[in-house]
Amino acid sequence: MKKIRTIVVDDEPLARARIVHLLQQFEYIQLIGECKNGKEALDKIQQYQPDLVFLDVQMPDFSGFDVLTKAGKGILPFIIFVTAYDQYALKAFGVHAVDYLLKPYDDERFTIALEHAKKQIYLKENALLHQKMVQLLEDHKAKTVQGLTHFEIKEKGKATLLNVADTYYFESHGNYVKIHQREKSFLYRQTLAALREQLNQDQFLQIHRSILINRHFIQSAKYIGNNQYLVRLKNETELTSSRGYREEIYAYLEDKDLRSQ
Repeated sequence: MKKIRTIVVDDEPLARARIVHLLQQFEYIQLIGECKNGKEALDKIQQYQPDLVFLDVQMPDFSGFDVLTKAGKGILPFIIFVTAYDQYALKAFGVHAVDYLLKPYDDERFTIALEHAKKQIYLKENALLHQKMVQLLEDHKAKTVQGLTHFEIKEKGKATLLNVADTYYFESHGNYVKIHQREKSFLYRQTLAALREQLNQDQFLQIHRSILINRHFIQSAKYIGNNQYLVRLKNETELTSSRGYREEIYAYLEDKDLRSQ
């Protein structure tokens, strides 16, 4: 369980000592500072950015509300206000306070306030973790959209880096893919289905279970009947589609001046 980094602020030494003593009972609390006035509290909040602050309302230099106003919303921790003045209680909940302790309070009331704060802090942590996971998935999705850009091919112990954009088409060969580029073809150890998942989906068009074409190199497509097309590439290679991919091919070619009759 993540420890809750906590600061205690009270201008009365005995009141401050009591809170510190009570906090020692809770293993999930990490006390990172004690402050005797508003200025010290402001400095420590800005420096350490704690999770939780027990904050006295009335202090000689400036009030607990002043501390939070000066700290700024960007780094506000959760607050348990400690006060002898009940009129401050409702105001406290308007400034990120999760609870308040009205002096004199007993140990049970202290525990209730602390447990309430713990729940709110862990809920926030879980929400932040969720946001991070969502962002991670979004980043992954963005990378997937961009797709794989290079291959590393090893031949006779020598590694060659191939640009995906230079590939005319990929052809399935069992657990390998044959990469057809301008000058040469290469074997790459991966199935065509797995490779397609890594490529930019907008860059390649599958016309057959075993053929994936770079759309940039398509010169024309001729319907040859039986739900099949003859696709000619810019290097004069001709490839025949299978019937199962007719709709996919037609959808791609529909808005392009590539279909020949």
